[in-house]
Amino acid sequence: MDGGGNSLPSVAGAAATKRRVCYFYDSEVGNYYYGQGHPMKPHRIRMTHALLERYGLLGGMRVLRPSPADDRILRRFHADDYVSFLRSANPEALSDPGALRRFNVCDDCPVFDRLYEFCQVYAGASVGAAKELNRGHADIAINWSGGLHHAKRCEASGFCYVNDIVLAILTLLEHHDRVLYVDIDIHHGDGVEEAFYTTDRVMTVSFHKFGDYFPGTGDIRDTGYGKGKYYALNVPLDDGIDDESYHYLFKPIMAKVMEVFRPDAVVLQCGADSLSGDRLGCFNLSVRGHGECVRYMRSFNVPLMLLGGGGYTIRNVARCWCYETGVALGVEVEDKVPDHEYIGYFAPDYNIHVATSNMENKNSRKSLDDIKVKLLENLSKLQHAPSVQFQERPTDMDLEEENEDQEDTNEKNDHNSDRDERPES
Repeated sequence: MDGGGNSLPSVAGAAATKRRVCYFYDSEVGNYYYGQGHPMKPHRIRMTHALLERYGLLGGMRVLRPSPADDRILRRFHADDYVSFLRSANPEALSDPGALRRFNVCDDCPVFDRLYEFCQVYAGASVGAAKELNRGHADIAINWSGGLHHAKRCEASGFCYVNDIVLAILTLLEHHDRVLYVDIDIHHGDGVEEAFYTTDRVMTVSFHKFGDYFPGTGDIRDTGYGKGKYYALNVPLDDGIDDESYHYLFKPIMAKVMEVFRPDAVVLQCGADSLSGDRLGCFNLSVRGHGECVRYMRSFNVPLMLLGGGGYTIRNVARCWCYETGVALGVEVEDKVPDHEYIGYFAPDYNIHVATSNMENKNSRKSLDDIKVKLLENLSKLQHAPSVQFQERPTDMDLEEENEDQEDTNEKNDHNSDRDERPES
């Protein structure tokens, strides 16, 4: 039974209710460049924005320009020496090979022009999105430039330098007892899971390819530690999974998570490398099937943050995140892509929805059933502890009390705090 997740726009009730949506975008984001031949292309964010503009979706949202995340914000999770390294990193002056190795800044995570500025922009947007939800100014907050889930406290990983998701969740925890993180990128959300592995205030749920695949973590047996035991869920999948098989797991598992964990806010990482035809992926989801995850989580009517993530066939990334912005707004976008500056990317059919492939689905019904039974069993163990005493903050964050107190004081004294996110002109 799927529980409370009904689809838009056909149903009445929670799923059909109009949502207040805010959307973070910095017009510079498409100019950052990882380097020739690198699969991660921030240009996809600008392509997505252009589609949103031409479809008229921007008019249904508050469009906000993020305030860059400063060192103080980044150091809420990341180590001081790592933040200092990122701030000083310059492709013209790579003088310390030891630091590059220590911080895992290499081929996958190169030093490129204005790297630190890029990190400040996408992290600032996710933290800003969390603040909008905290203030009750929005029901859904979107940052397609965020979702960089592999970054660790002291090192870069998998094209990710700063873990904007962890920073956003820490911000949400200032106002919410429980935050749910859901990851539908094809890669395991290892950086986020690791950050909150020992706390019961954050539940992490990752649906990902598992077995000889980056980053190699995310075994179904990895469930959290200490107070966080059973608060990490991993859903290991094989090549070729299609919409039907994916939702055979996604909906019952997420319905049970929502029932048992009862989160005050949800962060959904919408990595688009789980789509059919991705340059680095091996799943077979359609744009509509991927978007159904957004539709389902939206239907629970809990404050929701939508973030980007992976996605390396950039025309399909733009298709997906445009469609999912429509889902957030309760709008079904027309299939025919309107004429705009990037229309050539969508040739020859110029449609939002493209056919999936005929690749083999290596996920048998038995393997899916085994996964579902195991995860629902793990979740049932949480039902026996309805009065969990939640910690003040994640134990492995190692945050200093005085820094936290100072941040609270700064926010109270900052008469411009409501102007942290500046509307795009």
